[in-house]
Amino acid sequence: MTDLNHLDEAIHRSPDGEAIALLAAGTSLQELPDGISDLVSLRTVDLDRNGLTALPKAISNLSRLTNLSLYANRLDEVPESIGHLGSLQHLSLGKNRLTRVPDAIWRLSELLSLNLAENQITEISDDVRNLGNLRMLDLGHNRLGDVPEGIADLPALTDYLYLSDNGLTSMPAALGRLDRLDYLNLTDNLLTMLPAEIGGMSALRELRLYNNRINWLPDEIGALSRLRELHLMNNQLAALPESLGNLSELRHLDLRNNPLRQLPESVGKLTRLTHLDLRATHLAGLPESIGSLPNLEKLDLRWLKMHRVPRWLDSLRERGCVVLL
Repeated sequence: MTDLNHLDEAIHRSPDGEAIALLAAGTSLQELPDGISDLVSLRTVDLDRNGLTALPKAISNLSRLTNLSLYANRLDEVPESIGHLGSLQHLSLGKNRLTRVPDAIWRLSELLSLNLAENQITEISDDVRNLGNLRMLDLGHNRLGDVPEGIADLPALTDYLYLSDNGLTSMPAALGRLDRLDYLNLTDNLLTMLPAEIGGMSALRELRLYNNRINWLPDEIGALSRLRELHLMNNQLAALPESLGNLSELRHLDLRNNPLRQLPESVGKLTRLTHLDLRATHLAGLPESIGSLPNLEKLDLRWLKMHRVPRWLDSLRERGCVVLL
């Protein structure tokens, strides 16, 4: 086992000599020394981008630890003793080799952020609901197949929820209860539709759904009155609901590479819209109301086969909007 003296330069101390941080990211560390469990005053441990294959059970001795980052190592399991880190607020286990999440993780009730992305995890327990203070959850790039409804019972989940690249075929209707969530990422899955309950996610500012198979949007999407960015690139949408025009805060709308044949006239109500991407859609014409959007900065119409180019595009260009044909 590596001697603790080898890490002396990575140990940061308070003015009175107390060890408060171990910052050894990217130091080619292959194993942790036995003595780390004696550094009971540690608040932060950063061991990202090393070659660790295991954590000592005695890591549970670090009872004052608030930040533990183990991103990009070679861990295929985590000891159950991690559940004794009752002060832990931020835990990153992303980009390891985990296939399951130990039940002990769901006992870390003080967690504010949990990163389990880029592993090979196939299932998340409904006990995730026990993390009542969690504000950010990253489960992207795993092998989940479905999402536990327990995520919908996280009252403090406000910052981010990443579920991208998991082979998901549906979005649980229960997620509509996350009415404080700011950012939702469901990209690179196998979704074909969204539940009507998505309209309950009233705090959403950014919704990323690109690289799916979505062929229909519910009218309730128009209830997302705070939404600023809607990313729908590379789906199978042939039409959009009129309620899209109710997204009064929308700035960025990306619809490229969908088989869209028409846009609702209500798109002209998106008065805060700055970027509209319609590349490689099947539109043969455009609603004239687009020409009246007062804040539009970029309109991308490349690879469209329109019957005729609208004259009002010249007016958009004259007032400074970039129009790409």
